[in-house]
Amino acid sequence: MVVLHVKRGDESQFLLQAPGSTELEELTIQVTRVYNGRLKVQRLCTAPNEKMKQVLKKTVEEAKAIVSKKQVEAGVFVTMEMVKDALDQLRGAVMIVYPMGLPPYDPIRMEFENKEDLSGTQAALEVIQESEAQLWWAAKELRRTKKLSDYVGRNEKTKIIVKIQQRGQGAPAREPIISSEEHKQLMLFYHRRQEELKKLEENDDDSCLNSPWADTTALKRHFHGGLDRMEIHGVEKALLMKLWKIPL
Repeated sequence: MVVLHVKRGDESQFLLQAPGSTELEELTIQVTRVYNGRLKVQRLCTAPNEKMKQVLKKTVEEAKAIVSKKQVEAGVFVTMEMVKDALDQLRGAVMIVYPMGLPPYDPIRMEFENKEDLSGTQAALEVIQESEAQLWWAAKELRRTKKLSDYVGRNEKTKIIVKIQQRGQGAPAREPIISSEEHKQLMLFYHRRQEELKKLEENDDDSCLNSPWADTTALKRHFHGGLDRMEIHGVEKALLMKLWKIPL
């Protein structure tokens, strides 16, 4: 199964699996339905009034967790069945709160019946019509007339980042060479390396204190016969190398 990390713009949405032999017409519709279904769950989770929130709190939290973008970090694949399950949980909770049913014009009922009117709202800009959806990978549009394997090859263990886009919006921005997290780790590595090099330089500066020429009692011991000729030569050589920085 090919792993698809679906994004909208630079923002992760969900993970999805599909065989390489999948027709891209089918895959595009599948990705779009999951994408739009997640948006519906999120809208329903923000619509309840105070009375409903008290009863629906647990259900809302569970439903939001199912379609959460954090599922990408957890490596959980999202399917349309999972989205439908979240919607069913919310539908059941609403029936408990309103056993007589909601009026036809209620926005929550309209959401459940797929009759929601999103015109003039931010939500309307997020929804993508199935017929107008496009999938992009590596700056290429995945044309619906082809198969997934036509682009990614026959390796079923491939993982790709796919971006969903409304037709007519052009190619989405390319993915950065490294992710923001990888960039953060790289900068942290260089910072640690600089600190290590700095400590090494400091240690090199201090190490001269242990050299024979830095021995403050060497001259006194010399006059008292405490140094042999080899030690004297070593002291002189080290001192000259330190002062003039030339090899002897």
